[in-house]
Amino acid sequence: MSLEEPVSTQLPEGKRKRGQGVGAVFETLKHEILSLTLEPGSPIDEVKLAERFGISRTPIREAMVKLAGEGLVVTLPNRFTIVAPIDFANLPQFFDALSLMYRVTTRLAAVNRTEEELSAIWELQHRYTQAVDVKDVPAMIEVNRNFHAAIARAGKNRYYTDLFIRLLDEGRRLLRLYYSSYNDQLPKIYLQEHEVMLAAIEAQDIDAADRIAQAHAEQIVRQIQSAMTEDRRLNSGISL
Repeated sequence: MSLEEPVSTQLPEGKRKRGQGVGAVFETLKHEILSLTLEPGSPIDEVKLAERFGISRTPIREAMVKLAGEGLVVTLPNRFTIVAPIDFANLPQFFDALSLMYRVTTRLAAVNRTEEELSAIWELQHRYTQAVDVKDVPAMIEVNRNFHAAIARAGKNRYYTDLFIRLLDEGRRLLRLYYSSYNDQLPKIYLQEHEVMLAAIEAQDIDAADRIAQAHAEQIVRQIQSAMTEDRRLNSGISL
């Protein structure tokens, strides 16, 4: 190759297709798991997935690795893959930890946030409002997660941030139940709760930030607990 000859930045055709295949499988299954279309504990058949997407089993397996990394699927000792069950036995501890992290991270954000971080969080709230207005539940789940993760990062404690993001990720399917309990139309009062929380952070009012975050968490937990008793899709996914 001469020095003047341009170097191609494109991948070979086969690699492009495989990468696109992995991404398509990952995003599709992630959506189906988080929406509870694929029920907790249900088996995942790689052969059928390969037929469904028209690709080999190699990109299917790569997508499974990515899904496992997000805690959405698990591989059993017999190498059989299932949708990750929901650990009902430990949900009280999960809710306690989640509620505490809502409060801690919001308090710290009120102390340590920068104007740039505040602007980015307001932008996420704007996107969340848009998703709520059109009942785009997958976007509501994703943006809500990113909204609270951004608040946690603004608090500047890496350990709290890492724990809270882990809890937010583990709770995404439960959040699907939360929105379902409102027929996917979140009441305006709970949408505005985000804005009141942000206003307290902006004003650096630590006590108000704590109080609002606590009320926000308690309302979500109560609603999820109520919805869980009515949703039969979770029955097969109980982990004891």
